[in-house]
Amino acid sequence: MTTWVALLRGVNVNGITVRSADLRDLFDQLGFTDVRTVLASGNVVFSSTAAAPALKTKIEKALRDRFGYDAWIVLVTRAAVAQAVEAFPFDAADASRQPYVVFASDEAVLIEILAAAPELDPDADPVARGTGVVYWHPVKGTTVDTPFGRLLSKKTYRESTTNRNLRTLQKIVS
Repeated sequence: MTTWVALLRGVNVNGITVRSADLRDLFDQLGFTDVRTVLASGNVVFSSTAAAPALKTKIEKALRDRFGYDAWIVLVTRAAVAQAVEAFPFDAADASRQPYVVFASDEAVLIEILAAAPELDPDADPVARGTGVVYWHPVKGTTVDTPFGRLLSKKTYRESTTNRNLRTLQKIVS
């Protein structure tokens, strides 16, 4: 049995509202065990014996059918989330910055994003590669304006990436 984390992309923003109780109910109905949601930003922790590709397809279809939106998730193990939290390379206590971790459905997408990144100012838009993730530590209030932020928001990456604040990830693994 593997403990998984489904990171939903684009819920509870832009008019797409998915209540945590309804989300938890859906995952229970799909036959998963130990289901819990974390915050109201589309994070579901659950256990299953199924393999990742089948799980991702099943969950995305169920989300589309139940909530009527173009649902995409990034599916990672709880252990991978814990590793990403532990390895955060920047000063997570710096209150002037947002400690983000970028996840992708495919490792190749992370490599592509880093290759496509323009010349980044390491003080304004610090980015670092991690195991299966990219770490990003922009100044608060600048995330949509930085070169890396604009790159992440491209439609090309909408279906395969999502980012989470480090504090959210800490709650997921606790």
